[in-house]
Amino acid sequence: MGAILEALETQTLGLIGGLAVVVVLLVIAIHVITEWQRAVVFRLGRLVGVKGPGLILIVPIIDRLIRVSLRTVVFDVPVQEVITNDNVSCRVNAVLYYRVVDPSKAIVNVQQFHEATIQLAQTTVRSVVGQAELDDLLSQRDKLNKVLQKIIDEATDPWGIKVSAVEIKDVVIPADMQRAIARQAEAERTRRAIVIQAEGEREASIQLAEAARILASQPGGMTLRSLRTASEVAAEKASTLVFPLPIELGQILPSLHRLADRPDGADAD
Repeated sequence: MGAILEALETQTLGLIGGLAVVVVLLVIAIHVITEWQRAVVFRLGRLVGVKGPGLILIVPIIDRLIRVSLRTVVFDVPVQEVITNDNVSCRVNAVLYYRVVDPSKAIVNVQQFHEATIQLAQTTVRSVVGQAELDDLLSQRDKLNKVLQKIIDEATDPWGIKVSAVEIKDVVIPADMQRAIARQAEAERTRRAIVIQAEGEREASIQLAEAARILASQPGGMTLRSLRTASEVAAEKASTLVFPLPIELGQILPSLHRLADRPDGADAD
């Protein structure tokens, strides 16, 4: 009887152990891959393929699974000390947007694709900014962003990575250079104001010359203009009015004076 009980206990323990092994194997074999993930599966060291999303099964011990996120990663590129093409020292930092589009390439073709992408971004920022002048860095930042995005995207394409954007965030220049730029901007604003004033005076001179030509070509034009001016001044209730004689009136005054000097009754010639 004791032998039978001992045998039953052994069988029970074996069954429990077997069930435990099955449960452990199922836990190892069953994986749930979320919508933004993919599973890169290797079997005995060889790439089997990319699986997911959803519930997937792998062969325990034989298969190895690596999860890869497909979501866009936003990363701040560390501050870089750069000397521009016109020998200005500045500090530049940027932000990088990228995502994995081919999980198998991201795992097989490069070790630690995230770190590799960041290192590449740092060196590219230094290279591109070093080839640009300070004015371009400050005023044409969008153009430099596109250049950075294109270079990094092409370099990371064999890694299965898509770089969607690279944005230069801050450009820090020395204080003396900031003051020099401020003085230059002030001088430029002054120059523009002088040019605009000169253009305005030039246009006004042209208009005045044209108006004078038109008045001179019209009989009595200056007289009408003088009368209009007198009317405008009188409306302001001025106490004294200095009124210039029209040219036409000045031309007939000598004739009137000669007539007034003749003796009474003298016949006109």
